[in-house]
Amino acid sequence: MKCIVIARVSTEEQKKANNSLPAQITRLQEYCKRKEFDVIKEFSFDESAYKSDREDFDKILDFVIEQKEKVAVCFDKVDRLSRNIFDKRVSILYEKALKDDLELHFVSDGQIVNSRLSAVEKFNFSISLGLAKYYSDAISDNVKRAQENMLRMGIYPTKPPYGYKRVSIEEGVKDNTRKIKTKIVVDEYSSRIVMKAFELYSTGTFSMNSLREKIKSDYGLNWSKGFIDSVLNNQFYCGVMTWQKKQYNHSYIPIISKTLFDKVQDVKSSFNKKPFKFAGKPYMYRGLLRCGHCGMSITPEKHKGHVYYHCTQYNGKHDAKWLREESITEQIGNVFKRIQLPSEVLQKIVVTLKQTHESKVSFREEQFKEINLEREKYSKRLEKIYLDKLDGSITNDEYDNFRQSFRNKISEIDTRLSILQDTDDNYYITANYILELTKRAHELFLSSEMQEKRQLVRLVLSNLRIEDEKVQYDLIKPFDEILNCSDSQLWLRVKGSNLQPWS
Repeated sequence: MKCIVIARVSTEEQKKANNSLPAQITRLQEYCKRKEFDVIKEFSFDESAYKSDREDFDKILDFVIEQKEKVAVCFDKVDRLSRNIFDKRVSILYEKALKDDLELHFVSDGQIVNSRLSAVEKFNFSISLGLAKYYSDAISDNVKRAQENMLRMGIYPTKPPYGYKRVSIEEGVKDNTRKIKTKIVVDEYSSRIVMKAFELYSTGTFSMNSLREKIKSDYGLNWSKGFIDSVLNNQFYCGVMTWQKKQYNHSYIPIISKTLFDKVQDVKSSFNKKPFKFAGKPYMYRGLLRCGHCGMSITPEKHKGHVYYHCTQYNGKHDAKWLREESITEQIGNVFKRIQLPSEVLQKIVVTLKQTHESKVSFREEQFKEINLEREKYSKRLEKIYLDKLDGSITNDEYDNFRQSFRNKISEIDTRLSILQDTDDNYYITANYILELTKRAHELFLSSEMQEKRQLVRLVLSNLRIEDEKVQYDLIKPFDEILNCSDSQLWLRVKGSNLQPWS
């Protein structure tokens, strides 16, 4: 009789338990030799027999059905055919075997399914299929329980998102065997890119497209809009992992603060609510200007190579003027020209910042020390209740309640640490930025790219509006004081006096 040999694996455990494809093929070949079968085709493949979608096996099934004469189809065991008693492929082969169109041989199980199958043999075959399904169901249940336990402990069961990575660690040597496990840690380089993406988008001056171009320009990464959106929506970066639509606090170091994440979500929502039709087009002052007469949006349009801004006049005509972009840039540029500081004033500001820095460092170190001691206290409590659970001193429900309470405390502490770090970083960034800006504000504004110009405008000016052909504005602190002193020449009074820091 002609014969078709089929070998299949689906897990690493099966490969290690003498169920590898070569081992199966060898056993099947020896069986066919003893039976004096003529092997016309051998198939070996890697595919789960538990799922309904089995593309590889469907191709093999088509080959078997196409045979014009009776053939023997040989498997190592029943579970190599299927682990699902409801699999339609099993019923197809089973019915053809009962009709004497083919025979099914399960070598290691010692079972043959053909037209002479007795009631007992039919029962044994159904039991083998049921046990195969039970085995897979049990594995699935064990995996789910293991995952649930990992999630309760703050461990992510699968590959972490961009910005994190898995590393191998050696737990020690026992019986001359090295035990290796993996854990998730922050990736130093990619985490900085993630943080930068959040920081840039939180300014409100970047669209998805412009952020994509910025990341490509600065880091050489060709991220898609969809990938950027998935990064900006992922709470994993601020300490929360999502699994099967449920949220858990994870035990890894957050890349960003919850405050920054929430700010990005607010910006995303505001972008989605923009009423103008062509919000994605790159105009310098789009979304920054309103009409000083009616409060409606100022809309940019391009005509004959020039960009013009005008009121939509949605609430009624009021003889709104059209203003060229170059005119707006010139007027705003004059503001930046006026906020430049004299060199002697800058020197006094530097001295003041250094004095502030010395006292600030001491305060910051004390704060970090206190908060870290508090975090260590709750981490030790987590370890203790886990040991209590293993010893049976507390029930699983009590452990879950205590653990969630302590994890919430640790999450709160991490947020405080993040806020303290953000405040510390923002202090130096803002101070240095203001110093650099006030040294050469006009030059920086004129030489900046579009997105940087928009950020500068947002940093210095608010409530930008056009009245007739004039750009009106309010100044953000401390630039309002700088401009007042500059306009009234108050800088002359600071020579030889002590300069107080801005409040």
